[in-house]
Amino acid sequence: MKLGFICINIPGHLNPMTALARHLQDRNHDVVFLYSSNAAGLPFVPGPEKDHINESRPEVSQMQGDDAFEFACHQVLDQTQTILESLPAMVQANDIDALVLDTIQFYAELGAMQLDLPYIHVSSALHFDYTGYTPLSHLMVGLIRPPLRRWLETGRVSKSLLNYWGGATRGVRAYAKSAGLEIDWDDPGFTLSPLASITQTPSAFDFESSHWPSQFHHTGPFHDGKGRDEVNFPWERLTGEPLIYASMGTILNGRLDVFRTIVAALAKHKGLQLVLSVGDQVDPKQIGPAPSNAIIVKKAPQLELLKQTSVCITHAGLNTVLESLAQGVPQVAIPVTFEQPGVAARIAHKQTGIVTSLDKLTADQTADHLSTLLSEVVKDSTYRDNARQLQKAIAKANGLSVAADLIETTLGVTKKAGKT
Repeated sequence: MKLGFICINIPGHLNPMTALARHLQDRNHDVVFLYSSNAAGLPFVPGPEKDHINESRPEVSQMQGDDAFEFACHQVLDQTQTILESLPAMVQANDIDALVLDTIQFYAELGAMQLDLPYIHVSSALHFDYTGYTPLSHLMVGLIRPPLRRWLETGRVSKSLLNYWGGATRGVRAYAKSAGLEIDWDDPGFTLSPLASITQTPSAFDFESSHWPSQFHHTGPFHDGKGRDEVNFPWERLTGEPLIYASMGTILNGRLDVFRTIVAALAKHKGLQLVLSVGDQVDPKQIGPAPSNAIIVKKAPQLELLKQTSVCITHAGLNTVLESLAQGVPQVAIPVTFEQPGVAARIAHKQTGIVTSLDKLTADQTADHLSTLLSEVVKDSTYRDNARQLQKAIAKANGLSVAADLIETTLGVTKKAGKT
């Protein structure tokens, strides 16, 4: 069987999805990434469309909250609209038997539905729980866990998403109509795969619920340590002091004020060392003079550094948090937008770290605030103990193998022996 992957073309989505594809490839299945310019060494086919998401990264990198979420939803749906226009020809030209779709590429499944092609959804970012029984990923109110039953009764889940999508669905609605597809646009989960919806979030890191749909599956993180670009990192500068690793991810990383706050907070801790990865939207020199205990780089070998890290300061992107938990590393979480509030809600619920807000880091005396939170996570063993419990659960979950098994079983494919 040949599996076509459609995935948001940024590292936080490509890294786990290419790991899953490699695992399936190792079982002798053919895989190809469609509409991709980079698939970590796996086969890929670029699309004729413009890359709406990457072209907008400089703009969205300095945004936060609802503004960023609404802007990103529009960019993703614009990307989906252009994908749908060429998907039938793309599928035919590449002899695709089934599609594995990034859940965040909203409504790309309309193309599979038109073609009567089996499709499976995979959430490399935090999954959306459309039942309303757990905090929806993008709602900041999720940090204090509201009466979740009331969300369902009032239709809050669908209404909250429709507020963001608004007129951005106009193009995909027109496509569905022209394809003869009858869609309930008031139900954001209507087009989710009826076969399988897989999240790499382990059940041990989620809120408890008995209301998951039958085709929904928690697995565990898709980490295999392969496929990432080599990074020239100054390992010789590590002093052996407790290491604090900080990153605001690869999208929302254009805020100099946040980076300066992180550096200033660490300057107050003489017994700790900071590695700060700022990404490609700012120059480390713009942050200002670095204290002697700080290493500031544009890109860092995150998986390798987390093995030596005591605390991770993070935007609460799912992949960074799962990579931290896989090493038993507690977090100081600073959710900005997208799924990050939902991930932060789970950090708070499982007590694997402390959650603060971006606004508190951009007010007066922010370095003192962040410094205090960091001290608490370093000194209170509760957070590390809980993170290590999640580490054990993640190892036991064996996410990649379970996800690959689910895909094979759902598509009726006989499990094949791996490469020797």
